Amino acid sequence: MDFASSLALIPDLLVLILGGLVLLLVAAWAGDKAASPISIAACVALGGAFFLVAPAVCAGLAGPETTGFSGLVRADAFAGLAKLMIYAASGAALVVAPSFFGRLGAMRAEYPILVMFAAAGMSIMVSAADLMTLYVGLELNSLSAYVLASMLRDDDRSAEAGLKYFVLGALASGILLFGMSLTYGFAGTTSFDGISAAYADGLPMGAVFGLIFVLAGLAFKISAVPFHMWTPDVYEGAPTPVTLFFASAPKVAAVALLSRVALEAFGGQVDAWRQVVIFAALASIVVGALGAIGQRNIKRLLAYSSINNVGFILIGLAAATTAGASAMMVYLAIYVAMTVGSFVAVLMLRDAEGKTVEDIASLAGLSTTKPALAWCLMIIMFSLAGIPPMFGFWGKFVVFQAAVEADLVALAAIGIAASVIGAFYYLKIVKVMFFDEPANVVTGEADKSHWALLAISTLAISPLGYLLNGWLGSLADGAAAALFLAS
Repeated sequence: MDFASSLALIPDLLVLILGGLVLLLVAAWAGDKAASPISIAACVALGGAFFLVAPAVCAGLAGPETTGFSGLVRADAFAGLAKLMIYAASGAALVVAPSFFGRLGAMRAEYPILVMFAAAGMSIMVSAADLMTLYVGLELNSLSAYVLASMLRDDDRSAEAGLKYFVLGALASGILLFGMSLTYGFAGTTSFDGISAAYADGLPMGAVFGLIFVLAGLAFKISAVPFHMWTPDVYEGAPTPVTLFFASAPKVAAVALLSRVALEAFGGQVDAWRQVVIFAALASIVVGALGAIGQRNIKRLLAYSSINNVGFILIGLAAATTAGASAMMVYLAIYVAMTVGSFVAVLMLRDAEGKTVEDIASLAGLSTTKPALAWCLMIIMFSLAGIPPMFGFWGKFVVFQAAVEADLVALAAIGIAASVIGAFYYLKIVKVMFFDEPANVVTGEADKSHWALLAISTLAISPLGYLLNGWLGSLADGAAAALFLAS
């Protein structure tokens, strides 16, 4: 495939990179006073990228014609579906930011540009067909994320979050690079297809260590136990729009990338990595659930919730089947909607002075003072807990079903039992909002854009979300088929 044909595979990425470079020049010339038009332009660019990717997803593109740049990039339906989630979540992070930063007088022109470059990095990650492409995309996303976490330079919590994320992210990158070097040393190639062919007859001991280090480096990016330590501190300290972004788009990209590495590069050696994934899945479910129980800050609680949800997603990966990969994509789509809704709701929890309220005790009696917000938050909590008939239940159901079909009955049973623990802290928030005496702390008004995003997210994860089930399931099946055809 020639260079022009390869470029035709990634029109969305070209829009983001070229648009980001142009907006960077505008920001350098006009300064922070241009932050609002730059944010609008960035939303338009992400929307354009979204619609450029959609046809490939709907058509279920797969096979050799989706591979370009001499085997470095694979723009198939699997990558496309992940990109749709990434661009949607990134757009939400841009929509909620102006009002939050505007009240603090800290809206910077760099914010939407960094989100665009991070989205471009994630786009490269999910399309990676080579270890080199993997690392380029990962670092482009990470470098943007480190700056985003410390966006509030006058806030000690934000500076601490950025520093912790940078130091631990650098450690994870080092672990990943070491694993990649071992993999290359024993396989003689960095191509996923080449690695799969080199290890068709078994993994040498050194290659097993390489695989473990690669999985460890990627586990950091998805906040899987035992590489989850940074998540609560970074989620709490980072500005809330940035936390919304961290909890949604990068999770999708990292899970999709992990799936590519496991099922494409090491798809012929499932037994070599399945036990690692099963341990990470169960540990993430349990640690995420137990860690959230004692939290008093709602952003830290949602951080542990994200760890818990990653565990359920990894059950689909452990199945190592087409059904498991499809279940992961379904769960990710529902998870993005739940995450966007939950953090938008947090942004709407404001006191009389317009400051964001993060203390769970301050939500007491919210159903009396802000009934619409309380009901939306209740639906989100029920969906996160996987309580039927909310759509979040379906995400858990499909991953457990995939595990059972793959003869991982014990894993599914333990996962179901552990999910009961998580229901406790979600229901605790509902109890505080509906049954405690009103604290009369959340009295501020929310923006219309926030209400619009909250309404869309809440409807998507309510029982009405099942109306989308056939469409979402077919897209996920096509994406999973493309992933296994590539492997």
